[in-house]
Amino acid sequence: MPLLSSTTSDTPNQGQVLVSVEGLVKHFPVSAGFFRRHDLKVHAVDGVDLIVRRGETLGLVGESGCGKTTLGRLILRLEEPTSGRIFFDGIDITHLRRSEMKQLRRRMQIIFQDPYSSLNPRRTVGSIIGEPLTVHGIGTRAERRRKVAELMEEVGLRPEYVTRYPHEFSGGQRQRIGIARALALNPSLIIADEPVSALDVSIRSQVINLLEDLQDRHDLTYIFISHDLSVVEHIADRVAVMYLGKIVELGDKRRIYEETLHPYTEALISAVPVPDPEAKRHRIILEGDVPSPIEPPSGCRFHPRCWLRVPICKEVEPPLNDVGHQHFAACHVRAPHAETIAAYQRTAA
Repeated sequence: MPLLSSTTSDTPNQGQVLVSVEGLVKHFPVSAGFFRRHDLKVHAVDGVDLIVRRGETLGLVGESGCGKTTLGRLILRLEEPTSGRIFFDGIDITHLRRSEMKQLRRRMQIIFQDPYSSLNPRRTVGSIIGEPLTVHGIGTRAERRRKVAELMEEVGLRPEYVTRYPHEFSGGQRQRIGIARALALNPSLIIADEPVSALDVSIRSQVINLLEDLQDRHDLTYIFISHDLSVVEHIADRVAVMYLGKIVELGDKRRIYEETLHPYTEALISAVPVPDPEAKRHRIILEGDVPSPIEPPSGCRFHPRCWLRVPICKEVEPPLNDVGHQHFAACHVRAPHAETIAAYQRTAA
């Protein structure tokens, strides 16, 4: 399948696939209310194919509720998939037992969105950062203390703060603590789930620059989840755009921003502020609300809000089609898939 192919490179590891998912689905049963409807499900992630290459940063963007955080949690096996397969460094981890996953978790970590709620307020910074080392039985107590001090220095915190508690730090410092904790086991993959959205604007660039420096230093691979396309444009190598549980556009950052294909991506980019006060950008205002993920629309899920929709959009779901240069889009109008169009025309005739 073209989407799951990797590129070659002169660097030994550059371009090799580290993570891949095939047909990944996660449905949450609706169980709220007095009359529980077990036949109703929230389609959080609904058939995603994706690869992440070693050493790259993949930006995963979309509106709140589109499924991007759930996708990240599925890759880490923090959520169990309804169906589909997850591969990490060539290993199918979809159904690995808990004991088997524990060994792999050293190589995959997460940075949480909220630096306030993701840290235990009753534990010192030293014990928070050193906890992964303790859980995995790495090093002696003295070695763990040295490692924690090194990690604190690496993320820009003073080692003497090791006995302080999270409430004694600012938001940006707390996120640095979360980053140090994620680095403790020398992982290959870090999923950064909206890591700067809860921070002041003045602090965001510092944390982004820190993440980039750490990536170069430790040969890290990032999946960077965000709704802020200006941040993603700065840090990502490739961008995947999600809408209602599906990836609707995927490609190199330059092509996504300069040669946008999917109307939803175009609308998102039009909302990004332009720093030049003289520059003008046509803002696209989408009609209506985001459809319910419990009962997603037939055909293209974006068609109720799309200004380009044609009859096939309502009836047939567009495949994620490669238009060239590994640029994929799911749109019958701008990235038509010849076989899908021909089959629809035969049916309609």
